[in-house]
Amino acid sequence: MPKIGVMVVDDSVVVRQVVSQALAQDPDIEVVGVAANGKIALARLPQLNPDMVILDIEMPEMDGLTTLREIRKQYPKLPVVMFSTLTEFGASATVQALTLGANDYVHKPSGAETISEGLRQTREAIVPKLKALVPAKRTAAATAAVKAPVPAPALPVNLTSLAGNHSPKVEALVIGASTGGPNALAVLLSGLPRNLPVPLLIVQHMPPMFTRMLATHLTAHCGIPVSEASDGMLVRVGQGLVAPGNYHLAVARHNGEVTAHLNQDPPENSCRPAVDVLFRSAAAVYGQGTLAVVLTGMGQDGLRGGREIREAGGSVIAQDEATSVVWGMPGAVVKAGVAEAVRPLEELALLITQKLQVGRPGWQPQHLSSAARTAAVV
Repeated sequence: MPKIGVMVVDDSVVVRQVVSQALAQDPDIEVVGVAANGKIALARLPQLNPDMVILDIEMPEMDGLTTLREIRKQYPKLPVVMFSTLTEFGASATVQALTLGANDYVHKPSGAETISEGLRQTREAIVPKLKALVPAKRTAAATAAVKAPVPAPALPVNLTSLAGNHSPKVEALVIGASTGGPNALAVLLSGLPRNLPVPLLIVQHMPPMFTRMLATHLTAHCGIPVSEASDGMLVRVGQGLVAPGNYHLAVARHNGEVTAHLNQDPPENSCRPAVDVLFRSAAAVYGQGTLAVVLTGMGQDGLRGGREIREAGGSVIAQDEATSVVWGMPGAVVKAGVAEAVRPLEELALLITQKLQVGRPGWQPQHLSSAARTAAVV
């Protein structure tokens, strides 16, 4: 199978060497070139033709965000993984990069006492993401010679009409996302009505600080107020809550009011926050009024919780494979027959809006202008 060709862009010679050495230890990956800043990287891209780019954020002459914008203009499908630091600036810039179209991010290793430990940290952080983002043609090349292709499973047929009069009235919108999620969330939320008639609850796999920056970014650009959830916070109609990094988010009803609750129970699906935790609690609180959306991401977080939502009479819809950065999470609910509908990212907001109109004859959706929606994701 052809190796994954990677280009490493970082102004630090030491970082370039550590990353190159760490990746060289994997037989499926080859570092095809390095660059000290974005200007050099853009000049070398046509000759090196990498499959992936690992891109630092802070660099002289041309920084990572400027470089990313240019890469997206010239190479819209080239996977880019940002190399970020666990700082306030690093978190803010990384979230901005993800909403500009970066596919994923990794943290620069810190606290390693030896070179070998630093190499291990780097390899474990980067390699799984690179392999998850590898073009499908590489997987196909490895399997085509040994077995015939397996037909894709038939997609489940919707219950009569997803947005029809037989659907239950939606009482809460819950969303789960991982790899590629920040950009997908920006696209989705910018297409939803600003006068959302239900609460919005989001789990995006991210560490602390990054989730707060994500909430700030979504609020600024998407027309719906979104904040990082805190324990005991009231869940309100028309407002969004994002699970904070390293905390599960669940909801509970007390004396007629729904509140958010955070905990540090063990990770589920190797994640904390986990989508399954939110989905399970939403099923218990809102029952058939739960509308769940599973966006792009690695793994299958959201599958078990999605089943509980369906068992409670609620609905689950999923992003399609073509518009997903990684079709792990949405693919899992689709293949298991849990998703009632599968749509391209750009069509999900319309479908959600149609479902929100059921049982609300007097509600008139108010959307952002086309220019504002474009600005939210550019």
